[in-house]
Amino acid sequence: MPDRPATPVIIVDDEPHMRFTTGQTLELAGYQPLLVASAEKALEALARDFPGVLISDIRMPGMDGMALLREVHARDPELPVILITGHGDVSTAVTAMRDGAWDFVEKPFAGDELIEVVRRAAETRRLALENRHLRAELEAQQSAPGPRLVGRTTAIAQLATMVSRISQVEADVLLFGETGAGKDLVARAIHERSRRSGAPFVAINCGAVPESIIESELFGHEKGAFTGAVERRIGKFEYAQGGTVFLDEIESMPQTLQVRLLRVLQERAIERLGANEAIDLDIRVIAATKADLKVAAEQGRFREDLYYRLNVVTLPIPPLRERREDIPLLFQHFAVVAATRSGLEAPPLDSAGVSVLLAHDWPGNVRELRNLAERYVLIGSAHDYRLDILLGSIEGDGRELSLARQVEMFERSLIDQALARCRGRISEACEYLDVPRKTLYDKLKRHDLRAEAYRREGSDDH
Repeated sequence: MPDRPATPVIIVDDEPHMRFTTGQTLELAGYQPLLVASAEKALEALARDFPGVLISDIRMPGMDGMALLREVHARDPELPVILITGHGDVSTAVTAMRDGAWDFVEKPFAGDELIEVVRRAAETRRLALENRHLRAELEAQQSAPGPRLVGRTTAIAQLATMVSRISQVEADVLLFGETGAGKDLVARAIHERSRRSGAPFVAINCGAVPESIIESELFGHEKGAFTGAVERRIGKFEYAQGGTVFLDEIESMPQTLQVRLLRVLQERAIERLGANEAIDLDIRVIAATKADLKVAAEQGRFREDLYYRLNVVTLPIPPLRERREDIPLLFQHFAVVAATRSGLEAPPLDSAGVSVLLAHDWPGNVRELRNLAERYVLIGSAHDYRLDILLGSIEGDGRELSLARQVEMFERSLIDQALARCRGRISEACEYLDVPRKTLYDKLKRHDLRAEAYRREGSDDH
């Protein structure tokens, strides 16, 4: 794996000696210093999405460090700006911190002190740009019609290409992939990109429908066809006329029904139970399986003729562990979706979190990742957004979280956010959460929260 390029650091100081000394200190620490004598020169060197840090003296002729800070943050509020101050400028530096400066270093400073401040600032910048790029990729992928195949690996790019091609032809499709790999999403993507997108997409889980009623569910029945058939019923295949039928877990379909399905696929017609008249179908069939149907056919567990009829176009869905580079992007996508749905903020993903995501094997694939992202948004604050804890839905002592416990943690998180937003003012928090005052006090007591802890100087409850 190639080394990451040295982080650039713009150093702004009108004193040549300070510029040289600061630059040499950072260069020896592995950074790439860019020395400029004025704020104006620094702004000229500041490209969009600059991947580093800016260090500036406060007192300079022309545009000073405070003005430079304001201009930099007008262009990019997430760019860390570190200010160098003289002894008499500390109060100014404190004001700058309130205005968004990353940190300040007072002259004379030790090289180790400066390097540590720059290290933390550079890591923050790297994470900010990574999340910015992830959001940009998500927005670009959201412009595609139908469900989005989120990812940038070769595996997902090839899958997207195949989905695009297959959607334009009328062949039936067999999707093969592990549980949770996204077979249902791929099936919907094929449907939404096809000429059938305006017609129904009917999904049937062959393993979830009782064998006693599955034939009626799929093909329908006439009134009086059997005991309890008090009226005509339109089956799933007929309901999907003009659209797509998605047969998930087709390996679990009873063999007696496999015979009839084979006939439907060959003749593109059905007969309702209790009827003699055939109904022509204009549908596409997409089947999905987590089992190797060829092996199942050889072992007599699946009809060989149905396997070859379905196997016109087979599309393998890669498991998540085979496209690990997509994991942070997918996680961010699911977190944004969960946050938008819940009216919350999607917390940024730090380097420790990315390491946890990449180290996990993901036996539940994309479904497991989506559940983790939703947990991260809803109850992550209760665990300081520790993904290593949230990943297994466990308490710190290893016990599984019950539904009641997850709801409790989510409620505490919402109240915590409301109190912070309202600066501990109970009346405003009640209005924001739309709960009576007594209810909020009861919940504060239950969750061991104190409104006083959220109040700032001069903010009283009304």
